[in-house]
Amino acid sequence: MDALAKVDAYWRAANYLSVGQIYLMDNPLLAEPLRPEHVKPRLLGHWGTTPGLNFCFAHLNRVIRERDQNMIYICGPGHGGPAAVAHAWLEGSYSERYPDVSRDAQGMRRLFRQFSFPGGIPSHVAPETPGSIHEGGELGYSLAHAYGAAFDNPDLVVACVIGDGEAETGPLAASWHSNKFLDRGRDGVVLPILHLNGYKIANPAVLARIPEDDLVKLMEGYGYRPHIVSGDDPGAVHEEMAETLESVFDELADGGRLPMIVLRTPKGWTGPREVDGLPVEGTWRAHQVPLQGVRERPEHLAMLEEWMRSYRPQELFDAAGGPVEEILRTVPDGPRRMSANPHANGGELLRPLVLPDFRDYAVEVKSHASSPTEPTRVLGGFLRDVFAANPGNFRLMGPDETASNRLSAVFEATPKAWDAEILPTDEHLAPDGRVMEVLSEHLCQGWLEGYLLTGRHGLFNCYEAFIHIVDAMFNQHAKWLESTRRIGWRRPVASLNYLLSSHVWRQDHNGFSHQDPGFLDVVMNKKSSVVRVYLPPDANTLLSVADHCLRSRDYVNVVVAGKHPVLDLMSMDEAVGHCTRGVGVLDWASNDDGVEPDVVLACAGDVPTLETLAAAALLRAHLPELRIRVVNVVDLMRLQPPSEHPHGMSDAEFDTVFTADKPVIFNFHGYPWLIHRLTYRRNGHDNLHVRGYREEGTTTTPFDMAMMNDIDRYHLVMDVIDRVPALGGRQAHLRQHMADTRLHCKLHTREHGEDPVEIREWVWPY
Repeated sequence: MDALAKVDAYWRAANYLSVGQIYLMDNPLLAEPLRPEHVKPRLLGHWGTTPGLNFCFAHLNRVIRERDQNMIYICGPGHGGPAAVAHAWLEGSYSERYPDVSRDAQGMRRLFRQFSFPGGIPSHVAPETPGSIHEGGELGYSLAHAYGAAFDNPDLVVACVIGDGEAETGPLAASWHSNKFLDRGRDGVVLPILHLNGYKIANPAVLARIPEDDLVKLMEGYGYRPHIVSGDDPGAVHEEMAETLESVFDELADGGRLPMIVLRTPKGWTGPREVDGLPVEGTWRAHQVPLQGVRERPEHLAMLEEWMRSYRPQELFDAAGGPVEEILRTVPDGPRRMSANPHANGGELLRPLVLPDFRDYAVEVKSHASSPTEPTRVLGGFLRDVFAANPGNFRLMGPDETASNRLSAVFEATPKAWDAEILPTDEHLAPDGRVMEVLSEHLCQGWLEGYLLTGRHGLFNCYEAFIHIVDAMFNQHAKWLESTRRIGWRRPVASLNYLLSSHVWRQDHNGFSHQDPGFLDVVMNKKSSVVRVYLPPDANTLLSVADHCLRSRDYVNVVVAGKHPVLDLMSMDEAVGHCTRGVGVLDWASNDDGVEPDVVLACAGDVPTLETLAAAALLRAHLPELRIRVVNVVDLMRLQPPSEHPHGMSDAEFDTVFTADKPVIFNFHGYPWLIHRLTYRRNGHDNLHVRGYREEGTTTTPFDMAMMNDIDRYHLVMDVIDRVPALGGRQAHLRQHMADTRLHCKLHTREHGEDPVEIREWVWPY
C-alpha cells in the first residue's frame, strides 16, 4: 500500500469512527445489520466540518512521520469533536489516557456510546480530548491560541485549522496579524489551514464566496504565502494536499514568508448526498446531523448503514476491532503523535519561574499613610527582573498599555516583540522582544492562553474597563481549568494572571466610557476552585500578591491595582502578613483596641481604602468617644463562607472581625451589590451598608468622581452618623458640616479644575 493509499485508509477510518460517535451506541463494527436499538435516542454532534478535519489530521501525520516533525494541532471549527476523538483513538493515545476505551471492538463501542451522551464526553474538542488545547466552539480564537503556543517554542509547528464561519469573527480577523510578532529565530511557526466548506450553520460563509483572487490577495496582504487545495474527488485532493504540504514544509524550513493553506472541500464530504429529496453534502444541511429520526424511519436507518459501509470498515479494522497494520504504520511514534505531544498537555513541560525576592523591591514606610508611591511602577521593577531570570519562559501581554500602566521598567530587560518595519523614532521594538503589545484584548488573551497551556508563564495587564472585551474568553478558560481538575492526566499549568490598572476611580480624565469595575462580577460567577480576586491597597501589598499569583497553578487570578500615587499603608512585613490573612484590622487606623467597636469601617481597593482612612480620621477628630474598627480586604474571596470558597472565613472568624451586630460601612472598589452577594448569609447582614461604583461618572477630578458615587470620606462620615444608633440626631450639626464640605469641594473643582489642596495632600494625621 503506497503512502497516499495509507493516508486515505486513515481518513476513511477516522470518518467511520466519527459517524459512529454521532449515531451509534452498539454494533460498532456493523457485525450485523443495523437495528433501531443500535442507534442513540438523541442524535447530537456536528458532521459538516468533521471529514475535512480528518483529512487534515491524516495528511499531517504523514508529514510528522516522514520529517520527524514536532507538531500539535489547533481545531478551530466549532464542534469538530468527533474528528479529534477519532484521531486520538486511532493514534492509541485515547486508550492510554482512558484504558476502558481500548483499541478493539469493545473500546470502539464505548467510544461511540460516550459521545454526546449522559455521563460521557462533549460534542466539541474539549479538555477531555488528548492533544487539544483549544475548546471547540470558542469561535475566533484558534489562530491566537496557535501563535501563543508557538512563541518561545523554536522547534514546534502549530497546525491551526480555521473554520470558515470562525474566519468571519473580529478576533480571528485580527489574529492574522500575529505573524508580525513572531521571531523565526526564537519561536516556532504556525501553519494556518483555512478550511472553507462553504457554509456556517444556516448561511454561506463569507470567505468561501469571495473570488479566489481576492482571497489570495487578502492573505498576501496579511503577510502569508497562500496555497490553494480544492476539490471533491478524494484521490485528486489527496495528491494535491500531499504535494502542497511538501512545498509548505520546505518553505517553513527556509524561513521565509509564512505559508498558509486554503482547503476547499464540500461540507459533509463523503456523507449522504441527498436526504428526503434535498441536497445535503456540500450544503448547510450537512452542518450537524444529516440523517434525523433514524430509529423511527427505516429508510434513514438504511441510509446510515449504507453511509458507514461506504468507508469499507472491513478493510480498516481487524477481527478484534483494532486498526489494521497499514493504518497503524501511518501513526507517528510516541510523543510525536499530535494527540500525545507534551506541548498539548503543558503542565508536563512546566518549569517553575525563577522569581527574585519580592521583598527586595519594598517601599520603605516610616509611618503609615504618610507618603505616596505608584504601585504598578514598583511592580514594574519586580517584573523586569522576572524577565531577566526567565528567558524564554515568561511573557507580558497588553493592549498598548504597558507604559501607560507604569510598567516601563520591563523594557530594561526586554523590548516589545515586533517583526514589522521599525522606524528611527520607535522605541523598545525588536523581533526578539517578550513584551507583547497589540491593540486587541482578544489577541492578548488568546496569545497568553496558548502560551500558558503549552507550559509557560505570563501576565496580562489591561485597563480595567476594557477587560470586558474578553469576558467570553475568560469564561472559556475558566471552564477549561475547571474541567481539567477532573481529568487526572491533565497536569497543572501556570495560572492566568490579570493585572487591571487605570481603574474606575482613576479614569477621571478619560471619562464615563473608561469607568467600569464589573469584570469582578463576571469573575465571581465561576467556580471557587478556579478564580481568585485581589485588591491590594498599596505598593507593598501589590508586590506580595503578584509573587503569590506568579507561583500559583490552575487559577485565574485577577489583581486590581492603581497606577497613580497612593499612600503607602504598610511596611513589607506588615503587607506580607496582611496579604496572607487576606483580610485584617488596621490597628493603627482603629481606636477600638480591647473594646467592642461602635462601627466597623471596611474597605477593599486602593481609593476606597484611602477614603475610608480619611473618614476614620475625621470621625476620630470630631467624635473622639466613638470606637472605630478599620478593616481592609485584600482577598475578596475571604468574605465568602468556607463552604463556598476555600479561602472563605468561618462565621466565627467573620463575626470576630466584622462583629455580628454593629453597623458595618463597607467602601468597595466595584459595584456594591457584589459585597452583598458574597455576605448575604452572614450574621448581621442587615447591618451591612455598602458603598461602591453606582454607574456615575464623567471627565472630572478624582475626588469629584468619588463624590459622584458617594464613596468619599465626607459621605462615609454621614453614613456612620445615620447608622450608629447612639449618634442619631445628636450629630445633626456634624452631618450638615460634612454635606457642606462636599458642596465646597464640588464648587472648588468647578472653579479651579482640581481638587482642594486638603484632599490632594491628605495624609494620616495620627
